[in-house]
Amino acid sequence: MKKEYSTSPAGARFPLPSKEDYKKEFARLENIVFEEKKTGREIVVVMGVGFVGAAMAAVIADSRDSRGRHTKFVIGMQRPSVRSFWKIPLLNKGVSPIKSEDPELEEMIKRCVLKSKTLTATYTYDVLSLADVVVVDIQCDYYKKSLGNVHDGYADMSPLEESMAIIAEHIRPDALVLIETTVAPGTTEQIAYPIMKKVFSRRKIKSDPVLAHSYERVMPGKNYVSSIRDFWRVCSGINSEAREKVVKFLKSVINTKEFPLTVLDRPIESETAKIIENSFRAATLAFLDEWSLFSELNGVDLVKVINAIKVRPTHSNIIFPGPGIGGYCLPKDGGLGIWAYKHILGFEDDIFKITPLSININDTRSLHVAQLTRDALRNMNRPIAAAEILVLGASYREDVGDTRYSGSELIVRKLAQMGTEIRVHDPYLNHWWEFEKQDTYPKEGQSLKRFFHNQEKLKDLKIEQKLGPALKNADAVIFAVRHKEYLGLDPDDVIKKTGKPVAVIDCFGILDDKKIRRYFELGCEVKGLGRGHVKRIKDEVRMKAKNRGR
Repeated sequence: MKKEYSTSPAGARFPLPSKEDYKKEFARLENIVFEEKKTGREIVVVMGVGFVGAAMAAVIADSRDSRGRHTKFVIGMQRPSVRSFWKIPLLNKGVSPIKSEDPELEEMIKRCVLKSKTLTATYTYDVLSLADVVVVDIQCDYYKKSLGNVHDGYADMSPLEESMAIIAEHIRPDALVLIETTVAPGTTEQIAYPIMKKVFSRRKIKSDPVLAHSYERVMPGKNYVSSIRDFWRVCSGINSEAREKVVKFLKSVINTKEFPLTVLDRPIESETAKIIENSFRAATLAFLDEWSLFSELNGVDLVKVINAIKVRPTHSNIIFPGPGIGGYCLPKDGGLGIWAYKHILGFEDDIFKITPLSININDTRSLHVAQLTRDALRNMNRPIAAAEILVLGASYREDVGDTRYSGSELIVRKLAQMGTEIRVHDPYLNHWWEFEKQDTYPKEGQSLKRFFHNQEKLKDLKIEQKLGPALKNADAVIFAVRHKEYLGLDPDDVIKKTGKPVAVIDCFGILDDKKIRRYFELGCEVKGLGRGHVKRIKDEVRMKAKNRGR
């Protein structure tokens, strides 16, 4: 039988475990747990060591009591698939499987694995039988069948459902099971609980599962670890025992003294809280889309307008929407709520209006960037077909290396469909897997390439490592993300490196009026999302040049 391997993003290959390996692995874990139990430490298994699970496992493993003693021993558990198994051997070497701008993550994992020895990783489900607490970080994805229509989609519950059955098959009856995943409202009580209860019944266990829910609010970037450990949490349990246990557990691993817990009565309430807080953010961003278009058509600079509004304390959190919204949560979480209303909670009417509209607007906002690029090039008498276009920024958020559902992805896909040649620069990334592995990433058949044609060549799209060479001979430069490296770019230096005037597209309020003016003076064309005032600046520059020529 051919040996299968799992390959890490850096290219390291790890053979998948054989049947013989499982027995040895469980024996290893039993020996470790036996010794850890002697010290009085609680055994915590974190299922899923991805973006949330890896950091959560490290935070738990690094936690201490009031005397400075480690009270938890953590086992990160990852299914041994070709796609994900590599995370296990990396973790066991003290290497984070998640790359982050926060140096604390790498340091914490290394410390917990190699120094305090409070963290290990495994691939065998048998480890669940050793757990006092199981933290579930299994993704619950929402897949859209068409772009800009969230109703035409579905929640993929199968990984979570399968995991809950496996957990119930292995755990002790009194073990706390904490669902940390963002799930469709009703999941804990109406999907996870019945699955576990049925398995318990088959095992002749009469007690209820000790089942709780507490969603994370993790943010990528330099405060990645702190957003888990030093941030407010909402939690709930299916009964009083579960509530008491989850409160006790969270208080022992995160900073609840400075960031108190909010304990809700039922899991559907905590599940709904996560969906609403992300839907609210998505709605406010979508709301500004129409005012962005208004601004472009009527000579208004939306950036200045927003800054004028923000001085009012009640409106201080209003933000410029940029080219759509990204990250794992905001583009999909409202869809989980809409789907749950019908498919979990059983209602047939359609009460949702603002939430789906917001998601649909945010999903398609970035397509307008391609139109602005086309129009800017047209004003320079250059066709967009075969134009060399540089996109500055691949990530969904400034100063992070996270490309999940980034607006830049849709910009690139739309431009490719229009026949352009594309380059991308991002100082926080070496790879853009949504393109390099677009047939299988994020899941086979679920790449956004399915909504566009002329996408095959994007498999060869590489992140440019140096900005100077990336700019050379570009016909258009799109400022797609507010990375600090782009905020200070001087127009004269940019045009010197491109070697000619270019079309400049500002997607995120990056250019101030002085820079916009200078680009026009250098013979460039400038357009921007919500930057309707650029035409006024252009007319002033052209008039001044005309007067000088008289």
